[in-house]
Amino acid sequence: MQKRGIQLLSDAARYSYSFNFDWLSRPIIQHPQDIVAFQEVVWEVKPDLIIELGIARGGSLILSASLLALMELCDSGSVSVESSSKERRKVIGVDIDIRAHNRSSIESHALSPWITLIEGSSVDEKTISTIKEYAKDAQRIMVVLDSNHTESHVLNELISYAPLVSVGSFCVVFDTVIQLMPDELFEDREWGVGNNPGTAVERYLSGDWGPLKSNTTDRKSPCFEIVTECSDKLLITAAPSGFLRRTG
Repeated sequence: MQKRGIQLLSDAARYSYSFNFDWLSRPIIQHPQDIVAFQEVVWEVKPDLIIELGIARGGSLILSASLLALMELCDSGSVSVESSSKERRKVIGVDIDIRAHNRSSIESHALSPWITLIEGSSVDEKTISTIKEYAKDAQRIMVVLDSNHTESHVLNELISYAPLVSVGSFCVVFDTVIQLMPDELFEDREWGVGNNPGTAVERYLSGDWGPLKSNTTDRKSPCFEIVTECSDKLLITAAPSGFLRRTG
């Protein structure tokens, strides 16, 4: 990633630049370049299930739901909110705290039939079991990690959810860029340089899992590759080395 891109992201972060944008009326808290790249990946994979860890104000859920609805329109020539939930592509959003006003806005949105909300920690065994139950009948699954950004949390999310990703599909890990930014930007956060989604990805792919919070005893991870062209062409992205494609 170019130094000028990192400098621009660092400068923009001081002004909460990513908070300036909505997707179909909901704040999305993403950079426009990442929104475009994400839709390219979704269109390539054409998933029937997207699992998003981290909801915030709901904009990314609405983005995913809109893309899934558009795929249904392209497949059949029409979109019906009356169709069976079993026939409809779905996005599942998980957050440890879904604020009442955000839940209300998401559930009253026109795209809510494509969305399922789950409140709870993404690394809690109950939540993981619930997600696995939803995923068992899906054919093509994508996973998006954008919740707590500490290395240990993201590593445990990868251990728990990356195996659900279909071969050829993606696990997208946002905010890997933290590793490349000035540590002073994160003085009021649990995460920062040396402790973030970027370092979690490195550890996951290397097999250096260390002591696990997860109950899993299977230390064999699926095969993933970092798709560098996804982030390299953006120049400005919160997810350098964060687009992981499952290869086996």
